[in-house]
Amino acid sequence: MEFDYIIIGAGSAGCVLAHRLSSDKSNRVLLIEAGPENGALSLKMPAAVLSNLTSTKHNWAFKGEPEPELNNRVIQHDRGKTIGGSSSINGLVFIRGHALDYEGWQQSGCPGWGYADVLPYFKRMENYGGGEDDFRGVDGPLHVHRADPQDPITLAFIKAGQEAGYPRTNDISGFCQEGFGVSDRTVYNGERWSTARAYLDPARKRSNLKIQTGSLVHKITFDGTKAVAVTYMTGSGALKSVHARKEIILSAGAVGSPHILMLSGIGPAAHLQDMGIDVLHDLPGVGQNLNDHPDFVLKYKCKQPVSIWPKTKGLAKLGAGIQWIVTRRGIVSSNGFEGLGCIRSGKDVDYPDLQIIITPIAVDDSTWTPLQEHAFQIHVGLMRAHSRGSIELRSSNPNDPPHILVNYLKDDRDRDRMRKGIRLVRDLVDQPAFFDLKGDEIFPGCDVQSDEDLDQVLNSHTTTQWHLSCTARMGAVTDKGAVVDAGGWVHGLSGLRIVDASIMPAVTNGNTNAPTIMLAEKLSDEILGRNPLPRIDADIWQNTNLENMRTTTEK
Repeated sequence: MEFDYIIIGAGSAGCVLAHRLSSDKSNRVLLIEAGPENGALSLKMPAAVLSNLTSTKHNWAFKGEPEPELNNRVIQHDRGKTIGGSSSINGLVFIRGHALDYEGWQQSGCPGWGYADVLPYFKRMENYGGGEDDFRGVDGPLHVHRADPQDPITLAFIKAGQEAGYPRTNDISGFCQEGFGVSDRTVYNGERWSTARAYLDPARKRSNLKIQTGSLVHKITFDGTKAVAVTYMTGSGALKSVHARKEIILSAGAVGSPHILMLSGIGPAAHLQDMGIDVLHDLPGVGQNLNDHPDFVLKYKCKQPVSIWPKTKGLAKLGAGIQWIVTRRGIVSSNGFEGLGCIRSGKDVDYPDLQIIITPIAVDDSTWTPLQEHAFQIHVGLMRAHSRGSIELRSSNPNDPPHILVNYLKDDRDRDRMRKGIRLVRDLVDQPAFFDLKGDEIFPGCDVQSDEDLDQVLNSHTTTQWHLSCTARMGAVTDKGAVVDAGGWVHGLSGLRIVDASIMPAVTNGNTNAPTIMLAEKLSDEILGRNPLPRIDADIWQNTNLENMRTTTEK
């Protein structure tokens, strides 16, 4: 039971690493996953996003701590618990983030993580249905396809963005992120294309790769300060220990990676002592700096019978399912998020900090069942929140999930920008493109206008976009809050890296799956001792005409 590399977590990053590291036949690789295989049919169906999240078979469904600024509500944090991790249950939205996100990473003490450094890896990982250009690749394992919206609601949304004075972008992950356009998604031939499908499936038959599912890691053990072994419990309840000749790589995600570190005695010393855990290495940043994207949803009646609501009922729903099973086409082949806007909350913001997404149906916030009428909803997501939370141990028992406190809207700047986002959406749906479609505002309602009233609905209805990150962030060794260096090595230890969304210095400007895959691609070269791909210095569009930019105070 000895391997060259032990990868903990077969999620978005872990599957990439398993593929890349095992491509060298001299490496013996073990991939450990707590969840089951990803063979369920629902995991292949793009439209089954919500039904997958309501099940705990493939979802950790972590319960957060009562959020102080959200009326002490408990938010559920859905994370993938299966081969492919969250890429097997997420909303399939593919967006890289803004180029300036990565410039910010580099400036924060992470050399080699600027936009010119990461762009080659974004290109390497994808097989883009729109063809190759300076920004997009076509030879990678991850199929990424641009949606082709046909429904009048999504088309009106994109047109309204132009009418409101925003740019029309042809590629939100390319030259120009800012503005309104069509979203990309990880769907291929009508099926979800997770990292399990893209990276792990082609490597499964390799004799030097072993995949261990249904196995919960309890801790990493050390010889002095060198990580040498992993202890895990199998589905039968047996404890096993495996040894690593070269490296142990944590890819358990923004919740799992700091959890395992702390169980292993690595983290804030006082907290570990409170939990009765011997301190191996006092590393204060472990579990801190938790980032997420807060989400708020506006709902509108649709005056025309053009929403997809009727297709979710009875025989129509059954027929759509049969159509997908037979042809992999139709409504079930879509994730429902086909129109996207990246905008700024004000003239004082350097680049977009709000992500606006429309769905041509409205659902109940609690049950996610469709409202029984023609309606649509628009999500407002704050991409660069100032509030920070934490992951902390609940106990020293590996089976006990950790405490998750995000502190949504704790920083008043976040609340201010969410209010601006709501007002910008209201301005958007008042554009001519929506004249024949937009009915009454179902929620929060046209009578909710003042800052005080908006704060009340933000407190009662803000939730998560499921983009937890940054809990073991990259940074220089002199940075007291940093956990790993630019190569993913844990500060002060040897033989242990972290490669997943937890090492992001700050969350990116959009959904986090694409950046997580890029992280793993880039660090796989580092692990294998290969030179990084040549930098690509590509120009990006930035709005310099800020004085004429539309603001929330303009009517």
